Amino acid sequence: MVSLAEQFDLVIIGGGPGGYGAALYAASAGLTVALVEKDIVGGTCLNRGCIPAKAFLETAAVHRHVAHAAEFGIDSSAPTVNFGVTQARKQKIVDGLVKGISGLIKARKVTYYVGVGSLGPDRTVTVALTDGGTVQAQGRGVVLAAGSVPRTIPGFDRGGPIMTSDEVLMLDYVPARIAVIGGGAIGCEFASTFADLGATVTILEGLPKVLPGLDADLANVVVRSFKKKNIDIRTGVTVNGHTPQPTADGRGSTIVHFGEGENLEVDAVIVSVGRRPFADQLGLDGTAVSVSERGFVHVDEFCRTGEAGVYAIGDLINTPQLAHVGYAEAILVVKQVLGEAPMPIRYDRVPWAIYCHPEVAWAGLSEEAARAAGFDVVVGKHQFRANSRAQIIGDLDGLVKVVAKKNTDGTAGQVLGVHMVGPWVTEQLSGGYLAVNWEATVAEVAEFIQPHPSLSELFGETMLSLTGRSLNS
Repeated sequence: MVSLAEQFDLVIIGGGPGGYGAALYAASAGLTVALVEKDIVGGTCLNRGCIPAKAFLETAAVHRHVAHAAEFGIDSSAPTVNFGVTQARKQKIVDGLVKGISGLIKARKVTYYVGVGSLGPDRTVTVALTDGGTVQAQGRGVVLAAGSVPRTIPGFDRGGPIMTSDEVLMLDYVPARIAVIGGGAIGCEFASTFADLGATVTILEGLPKVLPGLDADLANVVVRSFKKKNIDIRTGVTVNGHTPQPTADGRGSTIVHFGEGENLEVDAVIVSVGRRPFADQLGLDGTAVSVSERGFVHVDEFCRTGEAGVYAIGDLINTPQLAHVGYAEAILVVKQVLGEAPMPIRYDRVPWAIYCHPEVAWAGLSEEAARAAGFDVVVGKHQFRANSRAQIIGDLDGLVKVVAKKNTDGTAGQVLGVHMVGPWVTEQLSGGYLAVNWEATVAEVAEFIQPHPSLSELFGETMLSLTGRSLNS
């Protein structure tokens, strides 16, 4: 039996970064909020994506540091990997963060429903509760934030050695031989992780290069570094299927068929070909919310659907599939519900980060994209190998690249893009992100003082060199 709809200012379907972000931000502004989540609060990012993947990457980093400890004068035996401990540590981090978000939801008096929410007419959400029964919640505004699920490819059904990111992140051992299908950001993170932990890794990518869309100078650094890790990168190949093989340990292996009759026997196949929006259980009957052929909910620049008062955010819409973009879209929507007039998000200027080793981070236009957009540009590049802090920590691969608009007198003007690859660049991007989004000029940014010795000096040095003068270059 369905009870009468309870009234809220905002009803949110989906408890991932976009959904819980909208709930917490709205509640902090005094709105009454209902949040519907069918699984565990935190969504893909916290439970099956960003956070657990980076926990694995940190284990790989520790292994790498210990393996090279003798270079720093620290005698150590060859490190061994107990990935069961890694898995337990990862889960402890995830559980702690889930508990923290759950506590915030409760403290801010957000009504929390565990179940599947579907949208009907008049901004009414029907929730099929996990523990039985049905409730309805009606909002002045409704946010669809149901997220995404891993894409799969024909002939590679999950099970045994065939895994998506969901299954990989539950591993308690390191497979000896791994094929990663897909050379995008997620695939490269997994390849980097397991190669650093001693696995033999092959990347199979259908496009001509890995990390498509990334500035070519950055992608080249990643490829060279991956080859040092003995990662075999095969681009421009089609994966045709696989033949399972029994093994004594019961886990099984498989022979992957690709290219022109090539075969590769591996103990695990990680299918990493992106994620698809998960609008499957949203209902939407009797509403004006429409979905594209690829499954994305149609929205305008303010995340508004075709149904008045109904918004969609996060992986459900065709914007960058990044948790921090979901947060930004959540804030954009809540401000509208509050009657404010926010500016649309500039998706061409959001920060991006890839946490493989070496790390990659950027904001704004690549050199190729800037030229394609009609800009006459000036480019500055500096290598980390000349940076004192990079030498101290023993991590030399990488560079900082700045793309700036060329002034009529030939000098460098507005900063169009900042691109970094190398040690800890995901923690260094903020200055570049601000430069791009404030439409700062090279001369303005060059005035800022960077600490010494620091990795961030390379960003400052690159900006300074674009003024026509420099210190160390």
